[in-house]
Amino acid sequence: MRYITRGIALGAALALGGGLVAAGTTAASAAPAAGAHTQSLYAPSALVLTIGQGEEAATAGVQRAVTLNCMPGPGGTHPAAKSACADLRAAGGNFEKLTTIKEGVLCTKEWNPVVVTAQGVWEGQRVNFEKIFGNPCELKAAKGTVFEF
Repeated sequence: MRYITRGIALGAALALGGGLVAAGTTAASAAPAAGAHTQSLYAPSALVLTIGQGEEAATAGVQRAVTLNCMPGPGGTHPAAKSACADLRAAGGNFEKLTTIKEGVLCTKEWNPVVVTAQGVWEGQRVNFEKIFGNPCELKAAKGTVFEF
């Protein structure tokens, strides 16, 4: 009787062990090959945002830069990625809406230009945005959470 029990236990262990090895092989072979492209369920939304001193992005000295990823979830180096992505969605990805100077804000008329840029992809569409503000006060009055870093 003892021999029969050992035989059944050994047979079960081999069957389970063989099944695990086969399952491991199947799972490993089901993984995509290196360099293979997988399709996402979401359109990509990944941006590089900058704030610089100067009259145009091409010649401005970049003071700060962050990354902002919104799909499939908020992330990147932006300090408030979740709210920045929410603001972008609310504006339909229109950076002009997000950088309009709010009414009632008073700023000096000094010319000390600041430029903001957004480059990358928003919901599958290429973005190359640049806006110049006359001075840091105007930037502060307009930037919202997207350019608040």
